[in-house]
Amino acid sequence: MTVQIAGVASTPFGKHPDSSTRELFTDAALEALEDASLSVHDIETLYVGNFVGDVTDDQAHVGAMVADYLGARQAASMRIESACASASSAARSGVQAIESGDADVALVGGVEMMSASGIGEITDALANAADNEYENEAGLTFPGIYALMAQTYMNEFDASQEDLAAVAVKNYENGVSNPLAQRQEETDVESVLESPPIATPLNLQDCCPITDGASAAVLVSERYADEHGLGTTVEFAGSGQSSDSLALQDRRDLSRTRAAERAAETAYERADVGPDDIDVVELHDCFTIAEILAVESLGFFERGEGTRGALEGETAADGRIPVNTSGGLLAKGHPVGATGVAQLVEITKQLEGRHPNQLDDPTVGLTHTVGGSGASCVVNVLRTGGA
Repeated sequence: MTVQIAGVASTPFGKHPDSSTRELFTDAALEALEDASLSVHDIETLYVGNFVGDVTDDQAHVGAMVADYLGARQAASMRIESACASASSAARSGVQAIESGDADVALVGGVEMMSASGIGEITDALANAADNEYENEAGLTFPGIYALMAQTYMNEFDASQEDLAAVAVKNYENGVSNPLAQRQEETDVESVLESPPIATPLNLQDCCPITDGASAAVLVSERYADEHGLGTTVEFAGSGQSSDSLALQDRRDLSRTRAAERAAETAYERADVGPDDIDVVELHDCFTIAEILAVESLGFFERGEGTRGALEGETAADGRIPVNTSGGLLAKGHPVGATGVAQLVEITKQLEGRHPNQLDDPTVGLTHTVGGSGASCVVNVLRTGGA
């Protein structure tokens, strides 16, 4: 039984000072339901990704909260937490519920309200995705963690800050035409290098912004789509998830993300595709180095050659393997609990031919979402096809 994507939606990413967690998620959910031609009463199960709500909002039990506010009290509801991969994990849970026959209609998504918190508070909250005993207590933050990974990669493969900056330049350019993106402005290598230093070698424009936002997708069984005439055109082809050591000190190699490698291998196998079959990718570029590590982990480049992607235009919208046509986390933004399904929204729009940076007839797309510094990773493969 294949799982179909019946409707998708994201709120604009950025600052939403007049909204709340429950309101933002409801906005995305209602738009996704309208896109699917379904109502809240059709939802049988609801999975919502949310990472730091119990810290920033002083609110746990987020699944029941959003189901209540949405008007879907009949649905089985659950909050899913896997750091920045929370929404992708929520989507996998929805897929598994349908594949198992437990449900025919699942609403999956994610939400995060981050901007109302002070920079110190949100930095501390995000640090919960690292190892508190061995990393946080030693003073590491996530920019510092990814800076260590960047330094290792640069030393091992003779890469430069200019190589990192090329990723930001590409993704900022893609974000300009995306009405949902938080940063809708171009940049250049010089501007990235001259932006304020955060954690050497990462500067401000190497880092994704603090973001509020929500995303949602309506998943249905192929039988349900057929019986209700939904006319779905995109389906889940395969999904993979894996883990790694929480702390960097326990990794064999800081210049690769093994959880992503394993998750990709599983997703490719289940979808019966390989890297060469992928037409468009939305991946986890929380920092510029993260995109370089990701394109290698996903098999698009050999180890040590990932910098070629942005530098030589291979990952540009008109390149060999377009990556982050939405602008990615760097430009579109990163409301951590919502990002994974937001990536599915972007890929679905590409496959349906309605993306602001539309490619020529893509048929297979991939999403890649990393939790923390790579301790968890979800890879999903979507393709055209439907009931």
